Amino acid sequence: MGPENPQNPSPWSLRLERIAFGLVIAMAAVAPHSIAATQAMWILGMLVTAARFSVKPRPVFKWTKLETLFTAFFLWSVVTAVFSYAPDISVSKLRNVSLFLVFYFIVINLKSVRSALIVATVLIASTMVAVTWTPVERILGRGVELHGISPDSPLLRAVPDKGEQPVSEGRSIIKVNGKKVHSPEALVAAVESVPESRLWVYHTDYYSNVTVRREDLLPGNDSLQKLGIAEAKRNHNWRSAGFYGHYVTFAEVLQLIGALAFGLMVSLIVAVLDKRESLKAQLPKLLMLGISVAGIAFALLLTVTRASQAAFIIATAAIVFLCGNRKLILLSAAIAIPLLLGGVYMLQKSRNVGFVDTKDNSTTWRMTVYREGLDLWTDSPRNFIFGVGMDSIRRYKDEWGLFDKGKLPPGHFHSTPLQLVVERGLPALLLWLSIIGVLCKRLYVAIRQSEIRNPTSEIGLLLGCLGALVGFFASGLVHYNLGDGEVAIVFFVLMGIGMKVDSR
Repeated sequence: MGPENPQNPSPWSLRLERIAFGLVIAMAAVAPHSIAATQAMWILGMLVTAARFSVKPRPVFKWTKLETLFTAFFLWSVVTAVFSYAPDISVSKLRNVSLFLVFYFIVINLKSVRSALIVATVLIASTMVAVTWTPVERILGRGVELHGISPDSPLLRAVPDKGEQPVSEGRSIIKVNGKKVHSPEALVAAVESVPESRLWVYHTDYYSNVTVRREDLLPGNDSLQKLGIAEAKRNHNWRSAGFYGHYVTFAEVLQLIGALAFGLMVSLIVAVLDKRESLKAQLPKLLMLGISVAGIAFALLLTVTRASQAAFIIATAAIVFLCGNRKLILLSAAIAIPLLLGGVYMLQKSRNVGFVDTKDNSTTWRMTVYREGLDLWTDSPRNFIFGVGMDSIRRYKDEWGLFDKGKLPPGHFHSTPLQLVVERGLPALLLWLSIIGVLCKRLYVAIRQSEIRNPTSEIGLLLGCLGALVGFFASGLVHYNLGDGEVAIVFFVLMGIGMKVDSR
């Protein structure tokens, strides 16, 4: 898989390869922070890569089973878009399906294990920027947390969007008309500037939008009186979202890159324990990787996202057991126990739920949409084979009685396998599972072969990528992470790194 490097590249081909690799680095640097910047780097990089294939001597591309599966998956997605109940919507979603090309952008433009290690290092280092900002943001606080709301407060008259929750005691106003506010004075000034304002409200476990009218503000000498509240302060307790703006996206990216860092760290630890590497020589790397893993794990705890936390634990467990070192297994178990306890504590403090809690609103919400999704998929042979079409539920959710007949906030089915089978039918799910299976097998075999050759960095990259794959699949059972562009891009970058190391 991937292109073979020509024996005698021309000066122009070398220039294009260097530019493309520079864009790979740039993409890795912005991927943990911004989808727009990441896609810009990727699209520009694909143009440069296409130009490279037009310059002789052209790279020779190997076609494997993986290419067949990716192509079939994309083409079937095209077919289901045509057969969709809302083809105009589904066809536009093909842009998201095409993100698998990120995988080939990485594979084509990484020329060695060293270049793969550079990209991995940039990914981890860039992620640490968001990780460092996470506790700082908590200390600074955000929004306007409301206390002592009077019965005649205009905030209680604010009209929530359909299926969303109204303002209530202890909630926080984060934005007004798309702009952040940090004080009651700023909140009142924004509301007074236009007849109606949209407030973005943070609840214990989710966000909602409400509309408040300027004429509903109360008379008074200060902002508290006008809002009808006794006290307002900055909020210091929320689900951390990094620079993405959404905690699930941040958590999913953290667990993927955390697995990569953990794999690299474990490979060094095993090499030192087996006396293949000197502790003194590897200590700086071990310290940096250890700090990265600890920081990412802490930031992941602050997202209070159970599925991603569980996926990270599963990923790290898979990495440790693949190494087969008894001392490392015991050490990892000793570290995992306090992390699990910390996760349960953060859940209770931030969301007032247990790690497994059948009474939790998000759990009951999922159970409802899982049942509705399965019912919709099996409703007819057409749905069973072709699905209903990507994002067609946006148009037909009311007609199909989804989200408890409109009583729940609309969204998706919160499961990658379920989303695939409902939107694109059984063949799409089988193709995707085959892709995951091929990637898993190739990474596993490569790890076993690398143990014979004994290159520590190569084993670390392969372990990290396989751990990320396991974590991505595990969290995908209860998150539609394949449909989250930011997460999908990072996943395909890591799989590209893994497959390039495998084809060395």
